[in-house]
Amino acid sequence: MKISQHVRAIASFVEAADAGNFTAAAKKLSISPAAVSKNIASLEQALDVRLMNRTTRKVNLTEEGEAFLSHARSALDTLENAVDSLVATKQEISGHVRISTSAAIGKECLLPVLPELLNRYPHLSVDVDFDDRVTDLVRDGYDIAIRGGHIVDSSLITRPVSHLSTLLVASPHYLAQNGAPESPDALCEHRLIARRFLGGKVNVWRFLNQDGSIINFEPTPAVLTLSAPEASLQAALSGVGIAQVAMHNAIEYLERGELHIVLASHYDPGSFELVIQYPHRALIAPRVRVTIDYLLEAFKQDKNLHYPLSQLSQYQYPA
Repeated sequence: MKISQHVRAIASFVEAADAGNFTAAAKKLSISPAAVSKNIASLEQALDVRLMNRTTRKVNLTEEGEAFLSHARSALDTLENAVDSLVATKQEISGHVRISTSAAIGKECLLPVLPELLNRYPHLSVDVDFDDRVTDLVRDGYDIAIRGGHIVDSSLITRPVSHLSTLLVASPHYLAQNGAPESPDALCEHRLIARRFLGGKVNVWRFLNQDGSIINFEPTPAVLTLSAPEASLQAALSGVGIAQVAMHNAIEYLERGELHIVLASHYDPGSFELVIQYPHRALIAPRVRVTIDYLLEAFKQDKNLHYPLSQLSQYQYPA
């Protein structure tokens, strides 16, 4: 197959996999269903492997098709990036960009870097929704999502920003009055600040056993239960008790001595991610592309998002 035929065939395969049938894929690509079928058949012949099982109404990916799909998306994305980069240099960036993010990430990470984006592209406007629920980007009309936590696989394009860790912290005032717990078991003698998810479940704290296994600890009974992670940070700063907080949110307060880390040798900081996600599209609008590129670079320069765990020992209590 020639390169141009490869591109048509891969595009047909990706659209058919997304749509679940040839008819919808053909409509999106402005070709006939027969052409979609022919393109995919030629791709399978070139690869010498079946990518899809067809029925009269839908298609299902084979195991090999599932594996190939992620590579196919990346290939198309690379081509689209090259085209969009060229287009972006030839026209003035303008238009509206809708972003979905959580209140904590929006306040601490996104808002500080938006002024420079708007200065750089004065004809660009940005609409940000602060919502801790996971939104459906395509259904709800968002261009970009900035999400933190355990990121599940999806059909969205995911661009990693940084790893995220959590800490257990308390204020100097609280620790002076109550001392610091020396083991997870001692937490029952302390005032705890818990976080409750929107679904009602209380977030557990994780500790490491000597054998490397994980102990889940539910911070109950809690003296204060909050749904917003940034509120937990403020409660800890106010001396209410011990709270689990995101490391990137706590760094400045640790550096100023307004918070101390407790149970550092026992606590599992977790393995979370901060990512930028956006829908896979045949062509990403230049207004969206420049916003994504800018945010990736701006977040790369945020030292709090990339703070080394090895340097946290200086903020432990007792020192």
